[in-house]
Amino acid sequence: MHNAGRSQMAAGLLTLRSSGSVNVHSAGSNPTDRINPAAVAVMAEIGVDVSQALPKRLTEEAVREADVVITMGCGDACPIYPGKRYEDWEVDDPADQDLETVRRIRDDIDRRVQALLTQLGLSA
Repeated sequence: MHNAGRSQMAAGLLTLRSSGSVNVHSAGSNPTDRINPAAVAVMAEIGVDVSQALPKRLTEEAVREADVVITMGCGDACPIYPGKRYEDWEVDDPADQDLETVRRIRDDIDRRVQALLTQLGLSA
């Protein structure tokens, strides 16, 4: 079983870059029981603690309440609602990767987060 990482990194980065002004919900279509230790380590390098985040299942209620839904490869398992803004970010899975690769994944997500905040009219 793979452990969670991408969504927690994205949530942590979005909270960091928006200075907490964006309400973030991190969830997955098939959550695991723990967060990828490499993801925890590379986020700690930039001052973001995701060690206590609990992987959660993506619910229809969370999607209904969201303004923007970012997916990372959940495909048909993600609920789709008309009128919602969806973005699918093709981001590598940090599971079983070395720290350098997970840093690259973190930086890729960070660029996407900052671009999203700019599109939303929020300064990153």
